[in-house]
Amino acid sequence: MQRNLANVLATTRYPIKKEERISFLCTAITHEAVELQRLTNWKWWKNPTLFNDEQAKEELIDIWHFVLQATIELNMTADDIVKYYSKKNKINKKRKKMNY
Repeated sequence: MQRNLANVLATTRYPIKKEERISFLCTAITHEAVELQRLTNWKWWKNPTLFNDEQAKEELIDIWHFVLQATIELNMTADDIVKYYSKKNKINKKRKKMNY
């Protein structure tokens, strides 16, 4: 589905070099994360509002679109994702044990 969407959205503005595409995707992920954060009550100086789960899910899926595209750009397979996730998960658990 993501490959199809990428083809539909393809423009000449999308970089040719892989490093530049990854940079663009990182920027998009960052901005989508900010949009998700804006749904939270992080501004202590403002009156709180109700958290909207549905809007949050939509913003999270926007992040997933760009993460999936980065995965495609890096030619990662499902096995690669499990491998790298498992490796990093072990590192993070070790860091926690060592009070990192």
